[in-house]
Amino acid sequence: MKDVLYLETLDQAEALLKPMRVDVLRRLAEPRTCTELSGVLGHSPQKIYYHVRKLADAGLVDQVSSRQVRGITEGIYQASARAYWLSPRLIGTLAPRQPTGELGFGYLLNLVEQVQTELADLGADAVDLPSLAVSGEVQLSAADRAAFLTELRGTLEELFTRYGGPVDGDRDPFRIAIAVYPRPDERG
Repeated sequence: MKDVLYLETLDQAEALLKPMRVDVLRRLAEPRTCTELSGVLGHSPQKIYYHVRKLADAGLVDQVSSRQVRGITEGIYQASARAYWLSPRLIGTLAPRQPTGELGFGYLLNLVEQVQTELADLGADAVDLPSLAVSGEVQLSAADRAAFLTELRGTLEELFTRYGGPVDGDRDPFRIAIAVYPRPDERG
């Protein structure tokens, strides 16, 4: 089972984005037969099989084995991945974003899409690739924001200067993406 399956075609998205199929897919985190799913979801095995086939045809579900039950071969299915991402390229940008420099929301959205696309392009190899992810929270007053961003930019520019330069045989390129944004209000 892959960690992430990146959906890049409308056929894959159409196969997945139906409430019944999402329920089926969630239940297939562990291998199950259509008969087992029918008992859990309260639908006939034939109806479950129809949805499992649509998911399998789109590459979202795998038949991992089969077994004989009263002379009938019953498939055992499992989700192909632990998570499914819809590619931003699937729909595309309907209207060009107007990023207003590094501090604009459009720039942040473009960066997030770029990171998502590059992670998906790494594919199955990403499991063993060296990477680092850091997340934290700071509390900034309106007066502190500019000073914080200036200090963060200076620190990053120093690191980029020290470790930047052309790719050669001994050094691999790594993407560094920093996002600073107001956290959504969770007090509601």
